[in-house]
Amino acid sequence: MRAHVGDWIVVESQHLGGHRRRGQIVRLEHPDGTPPYVVRWIDDDRETVFFPGPETHLEFEEENAAHRHASP
Repeated sequence: MRAHVGDWIVVESQHLGGHRRRGQIVRLEHPDGTPPYVVRWIDDDRETVFFPGPETHLEFEEENAAHRHASP
């Protein structure tokens, strides 16, 4: 997994009925974009160092910006 500052981390629940966690990458620990990442979580506005697991995927800032511009 390689990320950039501004990309979004999404952690899917591993349990039925569990919640999905979402946060924005605010700092990279490695210049090549590999984990760990410093993430600001939107549910509690805290920053943590995060090591993604198999239930995690990225949403890239460019995709989010393109989606916002395409919406009416």
